[in-house]
Amino acid sequence: MPHRISHVVAFDDAPFDRMHRGDVLVVGTVFAGGRLDGVLSGKLRRDGANATRVLEQIVRRSRFFPQIHAVLLQGITFAGFNVVDLSTLNAALGVPVLVVLRQPPDFDAIRRALLDHVRGGARKWRLIEAAGPVEAIGPLFVQRAGITLAAATSLLQGLRQHSLVPEPLRVAHLIAGGVTRGESRGRA
Repeated sequence: MPHRISHVVAFDDAPFDRMHRGDVLVVGTVFAGGRLDGVLSGKLRRDGANATRVLEQIVRRSRFFPQIHAVLLQGITFAGFNVVDLSTLNAALGVPVLVVLRQPPDFDAIRRALLDHVRGGARKWRLIEAAGPVEAIGPLFVQRAGITLAAATSLLQGLRQHSLVPEPLRVAHLIAGGVTRGESRGRA
């Protein structure tokens, strides 16, 4: 990377009832190093196909866009099975995109669920496959676009403050849960 990555935006979706249909809140936290600089939000369609476009618009339309060096995602799917196209988001914003996971996904179960139960499941499964392998970085797992494994490792280590999860993702998770349920709970 030509410069140190210090300004990131991290997204997590809000919890929703299993029977919920319609839009789901997504929250983005903007961090400058270890400091929270802003909060962004938008709506994604439950099991829809608009995650990539909406996340791009949220970032691009924000006053923070010129300073953003990377995008962190709490998983590749939001609002159920609304799958982010990592390479398209990376190209559209011109910054690295990094999916961060606490544990490796069960790809067999995901593939079965998508192909058997989700409208447009085959296309969504292709997006997950195109995102590349899930790689371990210490206790976390990642998929990445536009960033080397070494740079991703450095970025994640620099953003961890109070847990294994990078602080921007941890805070996005807390805000999304708190806004939706009136109180945050659970781990990012």
